[in-house]
Parts: sequence; C-alpha cells; structure tokens
Amino acid sequence: MNMDLKAYLAERRGLVNRALEAYLPAVRGPAFRVVQAMHYSLFAGGKRLRPILCLAAAEAVGGDPSEVLPVACALEMIHTYSLIHDDLPAMDDDDLRRGQPTCHKKFDEATAILAGDGLLTAAFQIMADAASRFEGRERDLLAVIRLIAAAAGYPGMVGGQMLDLQAEGRKVTLKELETIHRMKTGALLTASVRSGAVMAGGTRAEVTALTSYGEKFGLAFQVTDDLLDVEGEAGEMGKATGMDAQRQKATYPGVLGRQEAKEWAQRLVETAVADLQDFGPVAEPLREVARYLLVRRS
Repeated sequence: MNMDLKAYLAERRGLVNRALEAYLPAVRGPAFRVVQAMHYSLFAGGKRLRPILCLAAAEAVGGDPSEVLPVACALEMIHTYSLIHDDLPAMDDDDLRRGQPTCHKKFDEATAILAGDGLLTAAFQIMADAASRFEGRERDLLAVIRLIAAAAGYPGMVGGQMLDLQAEGRKVTLKELETIHRMKTGALLTASVRSGAVMAGGTRAEVTALTSYGEKFGLAFQVTDDLLDVEGEAGEMGKATGMDAQRQKATYPGVLGRQEAKEWAQRLVETAVADLQDFGPVAEPLREVARYLLVRRS
C-alpha cells in the first residue's frame, strides 16, 4: 500500500488541533495569564506525534480514531507540559522551542511552571470527563488513565528525566542509556500506541503487538533525536543544536558512535514494523511513521 504520509499527518494534526482548541478555549478572568501561557506552548507548532500514534493505533485495530480524541489530546497536553518544564533554567535552560521563545522566556519562570502544571492536570480532567463517551467501558478507560499516569510519572518520564540529569558529565553504559530513554521518552510514546488500541477495543494479541511496536518506536525516536542534535540544522529543528555535547548529556552517538547509532535506529525501526506483520493495510500509517524516523530533519 502506498500512502501519502505528509497528507495523512497534516489531516491528523488538524483533527487533533481542533479538538485541543475545544478543550482549551480562550479564558478571561483570574486564570487568563496561566491559560494564555498554556495555550501558547500547546499551539507552538508541535508535530502531534503522540496523539497521532494514539489515533493510528485505534485505526489499526478497526476503531474510529475520532472516538479516542480525548485520550489523544491528553497525551499531547502531558507532552507539552514536559517540554515547558524541560526548558526551564533549572533543567535544560533553553531559549527556543520549535523556533519560538520558550514559555519561561515568553512569560516568566513562575508562569511557565504553572502552565506546565495546568496542562498536566487538564489532561487527566479531560480523560475523566470522557467516561460518558465510553459508557460500559469505564474499566478500559480507567486502565488507560492508570497507564498514562505511570508513563508520565516517576516510573516513566519523570523518573527518566531524573536519570538523564544524573547521567550528565559521566560515562554511561548502553544498558543505562536504554533505561533512561525507555523511561524518559519511550514510556509516553508506548503509552500513546497502547492506549489507542485499548480504547478502540483491540484484542489482547493486538494490544501486545502494538505495545511492542511502541517500545521499539520510542527507542528509535530517541536515537534519531540524539543524531539530529549532532547532525541537524538549527533552522529546521527550531532550536539550537549541539546542546547535548555542551551539557555532557548521555546520548546514543556518544556511547555508540554516529554510524553504529544510525544502524541501531535502522534495526529498531525494522523490528517495530515487523511487529505489525499480522495487521493489514489499515496499520500502514504506523509503518510509515516508523520509517519516517530514519529520514526526519526535525
């Protein structure tokens, strides 16, 4: 099956953006400034990869992608909150994100912290409010909320970020590096795929296969992200490059070397695609998104 991945991604981004606008409308009154900051970061040009993975996984098991939009939007809010906090002076101290001033530069540090907090809590409110949409399947929704909470919290993204900070300036093994990135990056990407499959009524075998795909996709994403920091163009990426080396971060090119890191990414993508062998053409977006990791420039 040949598909136009660019058109597919654009259509899905539009679907997600319209839903996000409905979930986070303009606010007047006491909460105006913090919601303004939340909105600024949420609509600063993100690729919407996590919600798109969620929608594509729902589609792969025969579900209606639009039905899982509350979960997809929640995932994007959680991802955006993590970026706001990662950019803070106490963490990565970045001035640019997606070619625009980071939240704390556009507003101030305190507002950025609160904007991140606001997006994180709004995400769980959206999922809880979606219970009426999944009447009779509340148990599945509760399982997905629990899954995403773990992926975003100390067993996943938060814990991985802590390990990443602790690894700065020291030599790490490949096993340590993989642990960091399975938690920091991979956990939420895997949860995105798994949650879409669960909420769309996927069978146990389908959910297991898609979870395996998500785990490999998450690692491949991080490997290619590390490579882009070395080889990418700042203008294309919307942020400064070469920062990993400057901060003495633990990275795949640093541990493996550039060529071996590229080969590792290739193998991860190939095995991720192989996890989809029992799915038909409807899973082609997941296959193509994985292959796209190897050629992306931002």
